[in-house]
Formats: sequence, C-alpha cells, structure tokens
Amino acid sequence: MKFLHVLNGNPVWPPPAWLMRQAGRYLPEYRAIRAQAGDFISLCLTPDLAAEVTLQPIRKFGFDAAILFSDILILPMALGQKLHFVEGEGPRLPPLQETRILRLERAEAIYAPVLQTVRRVRASLPAQTALIGFAGGPATVACYMVDGQGGGEFSRIRRLAYENPEFIAEILNILTEATITYLQGQVEAGANCVMLFESWAGIFPPSQFRNFVIAPTKRITSALKQRYPGLKIIGFPRLSGLMLGEYAATSGVDAVGLDTVTDLAKARAICPENMVFQGNLDPLLLKLGGAPMENALRALLDEARGHPHILNLGHGITPDVPPEHVQKLMEIVRSA
Repeated sequence: MKFLHVLNGNPVWPPPAWLMRQAGRYLPEYRAIRAQAGDFISLCLTPDLAAEVTLQPIRKFGFDAAILFSDILILPMALGQKLHFVEGEGPRLPPLQETRILRLERAEAIYAPVLQTVRRVRASLPAQTALIGFAGGPATVACYMVDGQGGGEFSRIRRLAYENPEFIAEILNILTEATITYLQGQVEAGANCVMLFESWAGIFPPSQFRNFVIAPTKRITSALKQRYPGLKIIGFPRLSGLMLGEYAATSGVDAVGLDTVTDLAKARAICPENMVFQGNLDPLLLKLGGAPMENALRALLDEARGHPHILNLGHGITPDVPPEHVQKLMEIVRSA
C-alpha cells in the first residue's frame, strides 16, 4: 500500500490521496443510503449501511485510503451521554454537569457495530487500499460533551478549564482511556492505521493546548504503539498555529494533518525533519472547481514533491461539492 509507505516516511509520486468526509452528503449514492437509514446515528450503527457508504467513494474515485464512516460522538454515547442530531444544525448532547461521574461499562456494547463495520469494509476493500480507523481527540470530544453542541465558541469548557480544571482533567482522563480501547478495537477489526481528529485544538491557549491536546494524544499513541509497534497514527490538530511544531515533536503521531490556513513550507520548518504531512487544499476550491482549484492543487503538488505527503483537504468536503470536481482532482493528482 503506497499510503502506508508514505506514513513510514517515504516520498511517493504521485502522492496517495484521500479526502476528509469523502463519504458524505455531496454524493447522491450517500443520500440514498442516508434516507434508507432514517437518521444519522442509525446509519453510523448499522454495519451494512455504514460499510456501503465507506466504500462508495473508493469505487467512484479510487482513493488510496478509505476512512471508516462513523462519528466522533459515538464514544460519548458509549459512555452514557445521550446524543441526537438536529437536521441542518448538528449534534446535541445534555451538557455534562460537574457533579456527574461518567461510567465506561456500556462502551463496548454501544460501539460494537462500528467495529463490525471495520471488519466488513476491510474485507471488501481492494488489497492496495488502506483503511483508516479514527476517533475524536479527547479535547475536541470534551468540547461537545461539556457544551452540549458545536457551532459556537465552546465557552463553557473554556471557562471551566480555568474555574474547575480538575473536572476537565477527569473528563479528559476518561476519554483518553476510552479512546485507547476504542481504537484498539478498530485495529483488531482490520484498520491499517488510525487518525485522531482534534478539530477544536485551536481554541485552547498554549498551556491548555499542552495539557488538553498534546498530553492525551501522547498517552493514546504510546498505548497503541506499545500494543501494535508498527501502527501509524495521523493527528489533525486543527488551527494549532505555532503549537504545531511542539505537537508534531512530542505527541507521538507519525503524520500531521494540516488545516487550510497552515503554510506547508513553514510547517516543515517547525516540525521534525521528514515529518509526514497530510493536506491541505482549501475545501472551497473543491466546490469552485475549474482554474482556481486546478492552479491551487498543482501548486500544492509542486510544494509536496520530494517529501512524504498525503494529498487531502484542510478540512472536510462540504455537501455542495459537485462530484465531478472530485473526479477532476483525482485525475490531476494521478497525472502529476
């Protein structure tokens, strides 16, 4: 698998490519399965359907990696926090109260269907296509658990991080241990590598970034690599700014996903030598297509040439992206 070859630090040309949220609402095939499932959580927890939507973009575009179709908030559900999705608005959870002690007893039973999806996808994928398992980074998942929803500034967790740091530390500790178990299950089920999505890493100042983002990530990577010495782990500390170098050097990840606002050359300068990077085309360009997308994509490819790089976006595909633009992107990458 050339995807894993790059994760081992080897430049490959043209670079392997996949796209965050490549299985999703921009595809009519996905929308048909989504309607069949009835609601988003049911789709995530029905292995036949979740496996099908994971495989759809591989069949259609020939990406070098498939990423498990699921959601980072399945884990809070497994920890006993109720979850539902409001159409057009996103997830809703009852905000976690400071007096509540989370329990882990139900975890494996809730996410068992996700592990079954991993098994089914790995059995159906072409041998040369990698399967990425994933989880939300503890800090990001905690943001949703404490504030009860996304789409804002996560003001409650930011306030409690100062007013009641022991409470936040307890949540992060529970999430870190649960994430280790969850990702171990995905690896055992057939995931070739895993990714940690710290989508809200950038809301924390440096001292909290170290305690909430880097430290839990290091615990997760250390535990996974102790059990699976060859396992490769991708981290995505979105909007981490100047903390990116410290994250790359100390968190234990093998590759760093770059968001759209991060300059690749500058990231290379502050991160360990020969760090593997993933990213970071602006998702808006995938919507626009044409010369804007093609010019930016070719510039990114030129910048990545000679280095271990995985072609991706700086964030996920949006629902308004025409599938033919994705096809064109893959044609350009393949002919680079």
